[in-house]
Amino acid sequence: MNEAGSGPRGQATLITAAQPSYDDQLRSRRRRYVIMMAMRVPFLIAAAALYHTPWLAVLLIVLSIPLPWCAVLIANDGPARKPAKAVRGTFNTQRMLPGPAHEVVEPRADR
Repeated sequence: MNEAGSGPRGQATLITAAQPSYDDQLRSRRRRYVIMMAMRVPFLIAAAALYHTPWLAVLLIVLSIPLPWCAVLIANDGPARKPAKAVRGTFNTQRMLPGPAHEVVEPRADR
């Protein structure tokens, strides 16, 4: 029989919308960075192996060029922010601040 609050395999059941801990986020971002950077080396090796098919070699090189930039952007990206909900309702016009005074310019009579 499972303990109270544990899942089918003894793992804790998630009952909150709290974000993962900083260490978990960092570990996940590092893993994504290493995977993306590890993809670059096989692309370059494959491009060198496919030198007799120039269009394919160039395609692999072009795909490998933005990988470091993308890897850094993804690794430095934090978790998505939750959207803030706007307060909806009616405005109390009696509590509104008065608007700016409008200066009335009268035409000159001597013209």
